[in-house]
Amino acid sequence: MKLGSALTNSATKAMLLGCGELGKEIAICLQRYGIEVIGVDRYHNAPAQQIAHRSHVINMTNADELKKIIALEQPDIIIPEIEAIATDALLEVELEGLARVIPNARAIQLTMNRVGIRTLVAEDLQIPTSKYAFADNFEQLKTAVENGIGYPCFVKPTMSSSGKGQTMVKSVDQLEDAWNYAKVSGRVDTGKVIVEAKVDFDFEITLLTVRALDGEGNIQTHFCEPIGHIQEQGDYRESWQPQAMSVLALKSAQEIASKVTSALGGVGLFGVELFVKGDNVWFCEVSPRPHDTGMVTMATQKQSEFELHVRAILGLPVTTDLQKFGASAVILANIEASDFFYTGLDEALTVTDSEVRLFGKPEALVKRRMGVALASAETVHEARNRAVKAANAINIQSE
Repeated sequence: MKLGSALTNSATKAMLLGCGELGKEIAICLQRYGIEVIGVDRYHNAPAQQIAHRSHVINMTNADELKKIIALEQPDIIIPEIEAIATDALLEVELEGLARVIPNARAIQLTMNRVGIRTLVAEDLQIPTSKYAFADNFEQLKTAVENGIGYPCFVKPTMSSSGKGQTMVKSVDQLEDAWNYAKVSGRVDTGKVIVEAKVDFDFEITLLTVRALDGEGNIQTHFCEPIGHIQEQGDYRESWQPQAMSVLALKSAQEIASKVTSALGGVGLFGVELFVKGDNVWFCEVSPRPHDTGMVTMATQKQSEFELHVRAILGLPVTTDLQKFGASAVILANIEASDFFYTGLDEALTVTDSEVRLFGKPEALVKRRMGVALASAETVHEARNRAVKAANAINIQSE
């Protein structure tokens, strides 16, 4: 692939749709190769917009607005980072040959909506998943739970991320509140929710899976070491790499990830979430882009998940080699403020082999992820202790 130089007539231009903390790291990696970066998000001064060559604020779920900004900027590459995007517009852009959509417009359509991806995986590919059902109204939801899903179960919007709109329901008296919460808390109200039975699993992993070109131009699939993580209300709090698991379970996880990502197609990095119990593995979800739990790879791998994504997009060689055991722990806000400051950074960085990434978000909200602490060590256990200690040292305060 020929690469131009940013801000010249020959520039290779990449448009980020979504400019959060994951998009920021993608932008940094793109700029290392001289790519001109355009950051698009729904609010001003999102993290990746702060370092992009140019930025725009639009409603990305509005197809006309999205197509207008694409026509204005004429990017070579479009890299979606969030779910709230008018995917039909991306399909039109791809069909007309106006830009490459990563990994491709069909994959974005399928994965941005739980209806599409669950149907593909469970029905077309026949891969094990939790029991599930879709509901257009509360009565359908109640019937689905009573006729097979059972309690406890999880009610989720069909378009959301990072646990937004998700509720664990333990009894019928909690069901209607869960329905209402899912309807108003997703990225987009699709009119449907998904309800999933609780899987009896030992742990959950993210298997970062990379589809990249080899030296002969053929797509090869590469796997990072499995990442374990802890979630609260569907949102990740800690992750570590590698997660110990049986040889059979790892083989099964890689087979599932390969089948799913091959069915989606294209190139780039995918975050495949899986449940594991003993040697058994169930598919959970997949994101066609770097995953929040994968931020740990900034401390563990020769090439982080962001570098892998960018290299795969640009047709460059990749390696998923693990160099260190490591962990990440999120830094959360406990206040709501537009004027705030961080304290404790010096203390956090006295923790052995620790690093901190502050995302630069312009507004603090309670439970909002504002940064991440990273640490490496001789064991995963020690790396987790170091990451949590570093994260806990940082406070967010209003003036």
